[in-house]
Amino acid sequence: MNFINEGLEIARNPKHTRWIYPLLLIADAALCGIIIDRVPYTEIDWKTYMQQIEIYLKGENDYKNIVGSTGPLVYPGAHVLIYRILYMLTDQGRDIQTAQYIFALVYLLTLAVVIQCYREAKAPPYVLPLLILSKRLHSIFMLRCFNDCFAVLALFSAIYAYQRNQWHLGTFIYTTGLNVKMSLLLPLPAIGVLMLQALGSKEGITQAMIILQISVLYGYPFRKRAPSYFQRAFELTREFLYKWTVNWRFIDEDTFLSKNFAISLLVIHVGLLIWFTATRWIKPSRRRPREFFSLLKGEPRDQDQMARRVTPNFIMTTILTATAIGLLCARSLHYQFYAYIAWTTPFLLWKAGFHPVVQYALWGAQEWAWNVYPSTPVSSATVVGVLATTVLGAWWGTRHDLDSVETNGKLVEDHEHAE
Repeated sequence: MNFINEGLEIARNPKHTRWIYPLLLIADAALCGIIIDRVPYTEIDWKTYMQQIEIYLKGENDYKNIVGSTGPLVYPGAHVLIYRILYMLTDQGRDIQTAQYIFALVYLLTLAVVIQCYREAKAPPYVLPLLILSKRLHSIFMLRCFNDCFAVLALFSAIYAYQRNQWHLGTFIYTTGLNVKMSLLLPLPAIGVLMLQALGSKEGITQAMIILQISVLYGYPFRKRAPSYFQRAFELTREFLYKWTVNWRFIDEDTFLSKNFAISLLVIHVGLLIWFTATRWIKPSRRRPREFFSLLKGEPRDQDQMARRVTPNFIMTTILTATAIGLLCARSLHYQFYAYIAWTTPFLLWKAGFHPVVQYALWGAQEWAWNVYPSTPVSSATVVGVLATTVLGAWWGTRHDLDSVETNGKLVEDHEHAE
């Protein structure tokens, strides 16, 4: 009985993460080596990336003319910078194995940052194994070499910087990720709400200017063809093919391609953002929704107290919830989008308050669905169902977050320090 109690204590107490996470990293590093050595590499976009970089290096800076075997260049300037470096490190893209080992290092670095984010948020150790067990996630990094790998690294690195109260650094890293792939637009509304409460309106405007200036800097090499650059790199009207969708296979193709379906998803997305903002994300302000936006007029008297309520746990919950909402309402998800989901849902399932067995069961269903290729009506319904359960569960599970009192200037959170 003592053995069982000790095991449960280790699984539940966040303090044990400090010695558990190095073991997880070592185990996963070994697994990465085995995957690269024994599982065949699958060519999807790597060759196209390299063809596009080669055209760019020859002097072409008009995005309309930078085209590879699977299509045109549709990613912002940081993507070009990163893959230009990879082009040089991998013998113009021909040394695939070197590329795989580089992506293995990116994977392990991202995993380390993700675990640090979980530690800052005081997530229990029993959640952490879910971070290293995904077959699809390893494939995205080491067998596909997608640019989403760098975007998700930037997302969690920014979260970690924000948790450590390093807002300028976090915003720079976030903007870099955004300029790798515009999927990182999804958490931007939540980041804005956080900044307004943690920093005040003036500093929040400064952060917005950092995002703008860094984005301009990454796009600077393409300044002479700016319309072409922004049209391609940040295209919001991109068409999606039914045959590649992972999340909406359970509806018919005509519905999938219809404008009504696209508009409905947009309305649901905006509605969920407003709902979470009004009922969850503005809690540190201690204000009603109508009063909250008065913070834009200037710094309130309680700014310092408000900032203290923006805890590492609250930061991670808010940003990841916004990301999950965006993915739930996405017009179409492809397999590489699992890079954002795989490390987001374990945390949100814990925040939802589900029993650990239910958390693992939902994660298992999600992992199964993302490994079905091509997607089926059942697998795609599972993808959407787990995401919807995650989002709604996170809303319900955080209903008492920040129900706290302040003692001697310190925030005491009832739901986090009950041990």
